[in-house]
Amino acid sequence: MKITDLRVYLTRAIENRTWVFVEVDTDEGITGVGESTNSGGGGAHIVGRGYELLREDLNYADFGDGVLGEDPNHIERIWHKVYRRFGTLGSPGFATTLCAGLDMALWDIKGKALGRPVYDLLGGPVRDSVRLYSHPASPVDLEACVADAKRQVAAGYKALKTDPFAAEMGSRHRRYLDGKISGSGRSYSLEVMSALREAVGPEIELLIDAHGNFDVATATDLCNKMMAYDITWFEEPLQPEGISALRQLKSNTDMPLCVGERKFSRWDFVPILTEGLVNFIMPDICWSGGISEMKKMAILAESFYIPISPHDASGAFNVIAGAQVMITVPNFYRLEMNDNTVPAYNSVLTEPLDIRDGHIHLPDRPGLGYELDHDFIGSHPDPDWERMHGR
Repeated sequence: MKITDLRVYLTRAIENRTWVFVEVDTDEGITGVGESTNSGGGGAHIVGRGYELLREDLNYADFGDGVLGEDPNHIERIWHKVYRRFGTLGSPGFATTLCAGLDMALWDIKGKALGRPVYDLLGGPVRDSVRLYSHPASPVDLEACVADAKRQVAAGYKALKTDPFAAEMGSRHRRYLDGKISGSGRSYSLEVMSALREAVGPEIELLIDAHGNFDVATATDLCNKMMAYDITWFEEPLQPEGISALRQLKSNTDMPLCVGERKFSRWDFVPILTEGLVNFIMPDICWSGGISEMKKMAILAESFYIPISPHDASGAFNVIAGAQVMITVPNFYRLEMNDNTVPAYNSVLTEPLDIRDGHIHLPDRPGLGYELDHDFIGSHPDPDWERMHGR
């Protein structure tokens, strides 16, 4: 079997958010699908251009060969080929994001060729379905947030995550400068978590996402104050580059910590796990190398008895591929998704996701079990991508 074509689609299923999908064709008529959505700052367009490069050979560039003509069964070899080709840029996240969508598509092809779901090829399921956690409506409107949290709990979700600092810090997301929050912003965040805990009761797990917005002193203070609300984890309290800062925070709080959406490979997690700096890891399957790398990171974390809980800020195949891996993983906590985004997830698929009682139930269809809805994809392109391509 040989790869005959690679196509990338930039799709607007949600306002101001572009999802990146890739399809890989073979000479045996089997097509695989994957996702490499990258959020913020035009990252989707950079990834899209990267796939266009992977489709073609560069005649006069070192390591410039593409993937057409490769055997799609050689998943590990192709992963390393792509990773090493772009790793010299010094930004491993770009390389692993390109690896991710291609890797998902190759596993999809392998499963379809063998007539088995991807999870069977990864060792088989250790559970019947995959536990989820969701997000209530934005806490900027506290009344709406609480009402939506109650609705989702009634629908069967047992864990909810929010950014209680969003009213002040949302405008600074990915614009880190001083790592501070005002006194009023701090007070409001405590009000948010107090209201949510009262609304959902003691049995529902509450998670906090700080989006890396704080310095060590601020993060330490917020972690310690939030412990009053029985928080399952405090996510990304600090920017991802500063492992020494994470050491300092860990030594000054008993709050369970979670990091990983901006850690891009198994190697990134080695010092974090060996030093015992976190209680959970949360790599994103679209940013961290795809199915192959997610399985390796899960095995690495298992040896430290640390649960893995994949991050999802992306589209439908982020959830699908994450679920395919996590149903095979013993040290699994929950898979992230957003109940309010389910209609958008389903809009890009030919068949809807099976989400019931706070779980996603995977089909036994071969490969990833789902296909792109090309009618929707074709009618909802990213307008900037179209403009850049003269369409």
